[in-house]
Amino acid sequence: MPRETFASSNAPAAIGPYSQGVKTIHGLVFLSGQTPIDPATGELVAGGVTEQTQQVFKNIAAVLGAAGKTFDDVAKCNVYLADMADFAAMNAVYGSIFAAPFPARTTVAVRELPKKCLVEIECIAQ
Repeated sequence: MPRETFASSNAPAAIGPYSQGVKTIHGLVFLSGQTPIDPATGELVAGGVTEQTQQVFKNIAAVLGAAGKTFDDVAKCNVYLADMADFAAMNAVYGSIFAAPFPARTTVAVRELPKKCLVEIECIAQ
């Protein structure tokens, strides 16, 4: 299936054999998971899950923008938390980003995330 990759210098560069995002011929946009890395420093942002989730959404906004998309175009998010106890704090930031009708979402706790961050989010836009 033909696909086009895209990236933003305002989001952390891919550190492996993957793209920040891929657009299919059908117009679907798949974003790789974004972590709370500050693209200017390459380091995790200071703070807890609230600050980390805010940075994740800054990174997502940058990658979406490179594809000509916004949060209004997001149809599905997958949220990965290092600790489900952080759900309410992550959800508060998430709720400030999206408006109804909300994207579909899955949220799971995982054993560990890259660089020991607290949250990672990937999404699909149309």
